[in-house]
Order: sequence, then C-alpha cells, then structure tokens
Amino acid sequence: MDLNLLWTILAVLAVIYIVPFLVYGVFSTVWGLKPPEGASPGRFLVSVLVQKVGVAVAFVLLFSFAREIWVVDWLTYAVIWWVMLAVGEIGQAVGPNYSWKEAVAGIISETVYFPLSAYIATFLLG
Repeated sequence: MDLNLLWTILAVLAVIYIVPFLVYGVFSTVWGLKPPEGASPGRFLVSVLVQKVGVAVAFVLLFSFAREIWVVDWLTYAVIWWVMLAVGEIGQAVGPNYSWKEAVAGIISETVYFPLSAYIATFLLG
C-alpha cells in the first residue's frame, strides 16, 4: 500500500472520528442527548472507531481509484457520500432505539466531515 494512501486514510479517519464527538457534545448540552445505555463508554468509543475505520478506508480507496475525476470535483464526491449516510441516519431514526435528535446530529456531523475529508483526500492524493 502506498504510504500516501495510508496517511490519507488516517487523516480522514481522524476527521470523521473527531467531528461527531464535537457535534454530539454540543447536542448533549443543548438537547440533552445521552450515550447509549447498557454499554461502557470505552466499548462505545471502540465500536464507533471500528465503524469509522470502515468508512474512512472505503472513502479514500474509492476516491483514489477515480482520483482523476474526484480531484477536480471533490465536492460532488462529498455530496454523494453525504446523501448515502444522511439517508442512513433518517432510516435509523424511523426505526427503534434512535432518536431524531441523534439523526440530526449525525447529519450535521456528515455535513462537516465529508467535504473536509474530500478536500483532504484531494490535497494529499491529488
């Protein structure tokens, strides 16, 4: 694996792991969001990390495979990913055990971290 690709994955992972904690922190203060019940904080953080690793790897590898297209149009790439995950947030909110407040916080997080991640990928891989 190209070292630049690895650095890009790590940079994107950092962004998509940290941004939601900032957004959810604000929402916890404003709307009283609570962490999931029944799981230890450490286990919860590890589960979030595992999910974000998968997203970061897919995001960067797909970007890399078609970098000639996405370097020029990185914002479109971010919007495609945003739509995909925002619809997932809405789907979770419609089901049990996930509130609309959590979905809104997730969508706001994705609104921040997908364009930022696409810009980072463009900068590091372009």
